[in-house]
Amino acid sequence: MTHDDQKADLRDGERIAKYLARAGVASRREAEKLIEQGIVSVNGNVLTTPAFKVTPDMDIRVDGTRISKPAAPRLWRYHKPDGLVTTHKDPQGRRTVFDAVEGRLPRVISVGRLDLTTEGLLLLTNAGDLARRLELPSTGWARRYRVRAYGKASQRSLDGLKDGVEIDGIEYGPVKATLDQYQGGNVWITLSINEGKNREVRTLMRHLDLHVNRLIRTAYGPFQLGKLNKEAIEEIPGKQLREQLGKKICTEIGL
Repeated sequence: MTHDDQKADLRDGERIAKYLARAGVASRREAEKLIEQGIVSVNGNVLTTPAFKVTPDMDIRVDGTRISKPAAPRLWRYHKPDGLVTTHKDPQGRRTVFDAVEGRLPRVISVGRLDLTTEGLLLLTNAGDLARRLELPSTGWARRYRVRAYGKASQRSLDGLKDGVEIDGIEYGPVKATLDQYQGGNVWITLSINEGKNREVRTLMRHLDLHVNRLIRTAYGPFQLGKLNKEAIEEIPGKQLREQLGKKICTEIGL
């Protein structure tokens, strides 16, 4: 789709789920769930189908809050500390990543998640389509971690993960792992994965009889945690983002 075709498509209307994703409300799939919950309305009418098409001049609301016109996709690096959950609303009332960045960023969603006790690099974006693109395994971007775990390990045992492994009936893809050092009863490991299944690193380490007690994500594809301080936020320049994504994907997400 050319840029002119894209602008014509927006004039004719686009599906509500895609519009909400571009506005940074949620991913398309999550937007469809919001519609199912009956909390999305257009010009005062509650939607019952995600097939509905909208244009920017319509009064589009989610749970009563009017949604602004989608802005150009943006991406930020955030150093998530231990103790925050990566969700917009936590049923247990725990502090969330989005509580922590409130007032410092526009409405954003995360690219994937880090669990409560995982620290390090979390990418935040105002565009659901961009988040979805960056999460796909087909992007080929590795997620790199520093792992501290209690137990005994060897480079040989870590090399056993390099071709992937099946644990409790679930297939995990190839893992690149390097034993860095021992520290008391703990071992430090640098580990790289490409899929990012739920609690994947902890599951892989437990498979080797290692018990993770600190987990830090240091990179997501080409984007590094570097020396970013805890809870600090830094925007990734649009030029750098376009270079990493390529022309085809940039056109598709309106970047």
